Formats: sequence, C-alpha cells, structure tokens
Amino acid sequence: MNIVKQIYPAIMITIVLTLLLGVVYPLAIGGIAHVIFPHQADGSLKERGGKIVGSELIGQAFTGPGYFHSRPSAAVVTPGPGNTYDPLASGGTNLGPTSQQLFDQRIKPAADALHAENPNSQIPVDLVTSSASGLDPHITPAAAEFQVPRIAQERGLSEEQIRKLVGDHTEGRQLGILGEPRVNVLLLNMDLDDLKPMPAKPVATVNK
Repeated sequence: MNIVKQIYPAIMITIVLTLLLGVVYPLAIGGIAHVIFPHQADGSLKERGGKIVGSELIGQAFTGPGYFHSRPSAAVVTPGPGNTYDPLASGGTNLGPTSQQLFDQRIKPAADALHAENPNSQIPVDLVTSSASGLDPHITPAAAEFQVPRIAQERGLSEEQIRKLVGDHTEGRQLGILGEPRVNVLLLNMDLDDLKPMPAKPVATVNK
C-alpha cells in the first residue's frame, strides 16, 4: 500500500476546503454584506464630532446622573466616575435566581440605590440584573421611564419632553412576534444631548 496515495487526497481536500470555506466564502459574504448593509457590516458604529462614540449593538456604561443608565454588567471592571467598560470582561454568573449571594451582593445594593433615586416607583428588574452576555445595548421601556424624573431634573427639561424622546426610541418586537419592546441606550442618550446638552458646571475659584 502506497501511503502517499492515501494521504495526498486528504491533504488536498483539507487545503481546498480551507481556502473555499475559510477564505473565499467569508470574503464573498462580507463583500455582499458591505454592499447591501454597509452600516451593519461595519459594526453599526455611531459617530459624534468625527469620533466614534460606540456601537448600536454593544452596551456601554453611562454613569452621569443626566444620562440614561444601562443594565448592570460584568464588563464594568472599575465602577465609578472613572469607570472602564471592557467588552472582553463580559459574561454572566453561575449564581442562580434563588441565590442569596446574588441577592445580597448585587441585587439588593442596586435596588437600594434606585429606591433612593425614585422611591415612589417600582424598580424594573432589568435595572438590577445583567443579561447573559453583559453587553446588552437595550433596556426596557419601563427601565427608561423609571429614570425620567432624574434626567429631567438634571437636564432642566420637563418629564413630558423626556418621555416623548423615550417613546420615539422604543422599538417594537421584530416582525411583531420576536423579542420584547426595548430602548437603545446609546441612541437615546445621543438624542438627549442633541435635545439639550448637560449644563456646564461652574469652575471653582479660590479666594486669595
């Protein structure tokens, strides 16, 4: 038996399939996608002032009181005013919905902070729980509504103006049956800045 005759076809098939499925096919599909859906194929990136500020498809941390906040996420690796949002740190948790540790360490502290912010409203569950990936760019309309009073106060706008903006950004179910109504936080905050930018804070002075 000539072993070369046995190995040669396997090697050639591997090379051909690698080139066909690993090079030609991805390039063809990518080229077609860029022609038909250029914005989505490039990552659904959003720009502001000539700079990329984010993607419609990947969540990010908004911590300022004048902005709508996203869902909690493991991707926020250094929470606080100087937070860093690292998509590579995304992921869920092995803690189940009945876990006391999950309740004590994550849900209760988040719920207490939200209750202090808006004591007269029921807290939407997505504001105290993260998604499986931690990169969800959307919140529910209820989560956006919960934040309206804080943002109206910070921006000097009426709650009706903020609610109209939320309504304009509320997306329905895909094809009328898939998913749930949702609001893209990045797009909402960008239009919020267009409606009325955050007022500049006065510069502190030192008496001499």
